[in-house]
Amino acid sequence: MKIKKGDTIIVITGKDKKRTGKVDRVYPKSQKLVIENINMYKRHVKKSEQSPNGGFVEVARPIQSSKVMFECPKCKKPSRLGYEIIKGTKKRICKKCGKNV
Repeated sequence: MKIKKGDTIIVITGKDKKRTGKVDRVYPKSQKLVIENINMYKRHVKKSEQSPNGGFVEVARPIQSSKVMFECPKCKKPSRLGYEIIKGTKKRICKKCGKNV
């Protein structure tokens, strides 16, 4: 998977279409991502020491990586990522502007 933790992405399908966010967590085996303030759901929480009143908690759920695109920090456009070997190290390259990411 080419998207990593800390990358900025744009959602291209679904209820959060055209929204941007930062990647919090990556699940490479299932090809899913957790993005802050994207794909939020309400979770019912029972009374406990952590939440004495109980109630509802907003939780970000994983979203399929095929429903998002990487936003290039240089050209600020949604683009695909590629790899290029520069001086013996593998670097990620923006397919739109060709710059290192």
